[in-house]
Amino acid sequence: MAPWHLYLMAGLYIAAGIMHFVKPKMYLRIMPRYLPYHTILVFLSGVAEIVLGIGLCFAATQKLSAYGIILMLVVFLPVHFYMLSNEKAAAGLPKWVLVLRVPLQFALMYWAYSYSL
Repeated sequence: MAPWHLYLMAGLYIAAGIMHFVKPKMYLRIMPRYLPYHTILVFLSGVAEIVLGIGLCFAATQKLSAYGIILMLVVFLPVHFYMLSNEKAAAGLPKWVLVLRVPLQFALMYWAYSYSL
């Protein structure tokens, strides 16, 4: 049986992915202007989070899902920088929270990497 923290990570990504469909406006607000097709990208990223979260739960797909999560978090980094530079995208979050979200992404990458070994 996998450790509880693997299921915690899987649950977090599945829940985050579901939120892309429940509250799409929240995600549309943080999409950088230079990216096309915002609505499609929000829904595709939600699907990716759900699929990768589920994939963590199975030994056969765990490594691939962990690497997929790392790649996804790298791709999402520009969104975090966009939130830092755009008041509307910041969604009223304090600057210190937005700044802390950047190193948090690297901590999440490391956490995912620990399941790829």
